[in-house]
Amino acid sequence: MSSDRGVRKATAEDAGELARLLHDFNTEYDEYVPEVPVLTVRIAEHITQDLATFFLGGDGPDGFSMVRFSPSVTSSAPGAYLQELYVAPARRGQGLGRALLEATMEEARDRGADHIDLNTSVDDVAAVGLYESAGFTNREGRPDGPVMLYYERDL
Repeated sequence: MSSDRGVRKATAEDAGELARLLHDFNTEYDEYVPEVPVLTVRIAEHITQDLATFFLGGDGPDGFSMVRFSPSVTSSAPGAYLQELYVAPARRGQGLGRALLEATMEEARDRGADHIDLNTSVDDVAAVGLYESAGFTNREGRPDGPVMLYYERDL
């Protein structure tokens, strides 16, 4: 898969670039992240074991997405979870995030998923705008339904 934004499915050989981007992403938002060599090994394992699918975009590369698939008890189709989507600050606003999102959704459709979900911070106005413009909603069941919430907790 490729596009005018240079989006393609990543392979295990791309783990180092993915690790660099994931490290940059978490560092930018002051989130804990292992060092790049540790991430490189883990990402390569996730790709080779088909635990996650990654896409790279841009010449640098300058962005990536990560999607996971899981079985569902309410549907015969798998669900897709967009775990990460990141574009380097210098490339934002140029359509790379949308190209990564579209490639990720196309992969989900190709793998038979009947839905895709994600979470983002309400402070990340650009991400919220991207996701909403692509048809994502934070309302349960219908446009006027209750707001959906995402919770997490360290164990």
